[in-house]
This record gives sequence, C-alpha cells and structure tokens, in this order.
Amino acid sequence: MLNLNQLRAFYHVAKSLSFSAAAEDLFVTQPAVTKQIKLFQDFCKLKLFKRRKGRLYLTDEGRKVLAYASRIFELETQLEDAISGFQNQKQGSLRIGTTKTYAKYFMPRLLVPFQKSFPDVIIDLDEGSSLSMTESLLDFKNSLAIVAKVLDNPDISFQPLMLEEVVLIASPEHHLAREGPVALQSLVGEHVVTKEYGSGTRKLIERFAHDENIGFNVIAQTSNMDFIKQLVKKQQAISFVVRSSVETELATGDLVEIPIKTRGLMLEIYVASLRGYELPIAAKAFKEYLLSFVDPNDLSRGTTLFLNRIASY
Repeated sequence: MLNLNQLRAFYHVAKSLSFSAAAEDLFVTQPAVTKQIKLFQDFCKLKLFKRRKGRLYLTDEGRKVLAYASRIFELETQLEDAISGFQNQKQGSLRIGTTKTYAKYFMPRLLVPFQKSFPDVIIDLDEGSSLSMTESLLDFKNSLAIVAKVLDNPDISFQPLMLEEVVLIASPEHHLAREGPVALQSLVGEHVVTKEYGSGTRKLIERFAHDENIGFNVIAQTSNMDFIKQLVKKQQAISFVVRSSVETELATGDLVEIPIKTRGLMLEIYVASLRGYELPIAAKAFKEYLLSFVDPNDLSRGTTLFLNRIASY
C-alpha cells in the first residue's frame, strides 16, 4: 500500500531537488527525508532520482511520479480548504423541503439574501405536500422543512415561522364575486378544487368545514397551482389557496378574493426539523438565519411581510 508520508517526502524533494530544503519544509531532519526516499524507491522498485556533478535530477519515472503526486497534494489542499469552509459555515449542502407553492413563490426570494452570506452553500430544494416534506425529515432525505403542521410527531420539532392567509378565489365573472362577504355554509353546492392530500391548506379548510358541519362539492384535487388557477379563471370552480400564490392575479384582476364572513383563515407555517438530531452546519446556519427574523409574539402575516422584515435588517 502506498505510504503517503513517503510520497510527501518524495514530493518535496522532487519540487526543490534538494534533500535539505525538503527537510526544512517538512520540519524533520535530512537523514529522515533520505530514509523516506529510500523506502519509497524500494516500494516503487524504481530509481526516481539521479545525481550528476553534485546536482540532483529526476529520472523519467521520477517526473511521472511527481505529476501524480502534485495532483494528490493539490486535492489535499482543496480538501483542507473545504473542511475549513464547512467549519466556518461557508460551504456544504442545504437540503430543505417545502411545498410546491412555496418552492415557486417564496423560496427563491428567501434564499437570495442567505446565499449572499453563504455563496458556496449548495441549495438542494425538495418540494411536495406539507405532509410528505415533514415525513422526509424522518428518513434524512431533508434536513429542514418549511411547511404547515399537518401531523404531530414526537420526533419532529416545529418552530413557528409566520402566519399565511388562506383566501377564497373566484373568477371576476363568478356570481360570488358580486355578492360580497359570504358564509361558509353558502358555499355548499359550489364546485371546489382543493389542494392535494397532505396539504396544510386543505387540512385547514377541512377542519373549518367540519366545525360548521358542512361538506364541499370537490370536483378536483391537485398540487398544481397553475391547474387550480385555470379552473377558477374558467369559472369551473372556486378554491381556497394561500394568498402568496395568487398575489399577482389578484393585483391584475384576473382573479378576485371572496371575503368569508366572521372568520379569518390563517395557516401557521413552521420550520420543521428532526428532534434530537444535530443539524448539518449549512442547515443549522439557515435555521438560525430564519428564526432571527421571527418575533414569537408578533408573527409576520404572509410571505411578503416576512420578506420585508428580512429586507429591513
């Protein structure tokens, strides 16, 4: 097996073509370097150096071995730099899961300021329902998840991040758009498209419907927000969605919000992680970064306000 100490001695002698200079670089005696070179040449069964008129030269084989040694010790330097970067929280991989809606509308804007501080951290963004992203923590697929709490699990820690408003949307031509605030009971019989199973939004609406002892006429369920918007724009259905996913359409008038009487629909969003598990350095840095903008007594209402809070720091 190749002995790296012997290879290192060869590398330093070959670079300087001097045993004494190599000994000085390695902080050892010259006889120690000479011994390492002899052992290395015996291992290789090659003559790597030759002398002529008192000067040291590399043999042809020695030059080829030096080329490989240079690559090995260059990689060693890169590895040392990488380890130093990990220790300084400047490198690594951030494996984070979130909903498809947040992956599209929230995370790109959230990650930009973080990446300015940690430019060498590689973002590995996973997306799915709040339920599937929470469960992804259990098998270490992701280190963190930004989700609604769809299930309680003693192995997962949920720390409040913000509140997200859920709104009822419809086409501007829909008859509900002309009726003003509506009661949940008045939506019975309306065609509704819902988010997929495992969605925090869906669980919130189902809980409110259960409290009101009503059921909705669900014609479709999906994780695809574009599909939901198209059904609603074509007056084929109404839908409950988080405001951040339809801010543009509400501003342009392509969709309208139907106010709900007497009830605000607020969805709690959390930073979730595996309880009792020491997070990787990049994930720990990101979690601390997020929570530094959270006031537990005054959670931001919506992604826009949360991002504005970050921008104000």
